[in-house]
Amino acid sequence: MIKFEHVGLRYGIGPEVLSDVNFTLEPGSFHFLTGPSGAGKTSLMSLMFLGRKPTRGLVTMFDQNVNDMDRAKLSKLRQKIGVVFQEFRLLPHLSAFDNVALPLRITGHRESEIKSNVDELLEWVGLGDYKNVLPLTLSGGQQQRVAIARAVIARPKLLLADEPTGNLDDNIGFRLMHLFEQLNRMGTTIVIATHSQSIMEKFGHPRLVLDSGTLHVHEQSNWVQKNIEGVY
Repeated sequence: MIKFEHVGLRYGIGPEVLSDVNFTLEPGSFHFLTGPSGAGKTSLMSLMFLGRKPTRGLVTMFDQNVNDMDRAKLSKLRQKIGVVFQEFRLLPHLSAFDNVALPLRITGHRESEIKSNVDELLEWVGLGDYKNVLPLTLSGGQQQRVAIARAVIARPKLLLADEPTGNLDDNIGFRLMHLFEQLNRMGTTIVIATHSQSIMEKFGHPRLVLDSGTLHVHEQSNWVQKNIEGVY
């Protein structure tokens, strides 16, 4: 699904914010991305959602070398990726319903199918009564749930989420994590950037740990795996 080989990233002539990053994510895997503030998590996420290209090294996604892709091919590849940004990036002139429906409309789904799927998902994230409301009238947590619903509505092959539970109470946060777990069981590869120790400990997936621009992969422990299996 994703392969980074000796990847480095710098902005302009500054120092590298990512240095010699190497990892492989298999299809259907689920990883947390963590590390201290300023470690490079947002930069790494931007490479994974094809928002920028590395300054050195090789990035392969969906078995394709993305380093030399033109804009049209990158745009087509992005249709397989769902992204939840920290700043939400909702379209302010569209209602919550229309923001969530956008990925389905872009890919040509029937309006009857769109209405059914969007209504169901908005109910699931607790926003069924807010579907006709514009984003600017919603709270930060409500906007975050709209952004999450938009990212998952088309069942992407890859889901990248940057602190998706950061503005939510524990109950809603855990509920959304179970939604991500369900998507993962259906085959979606998931990477969630988070600082939440409670989320990582409860769900127990392997961790990609960034520290000063370098990355280490921490597999889940036998204890965590045993307890996660017990939940299901």
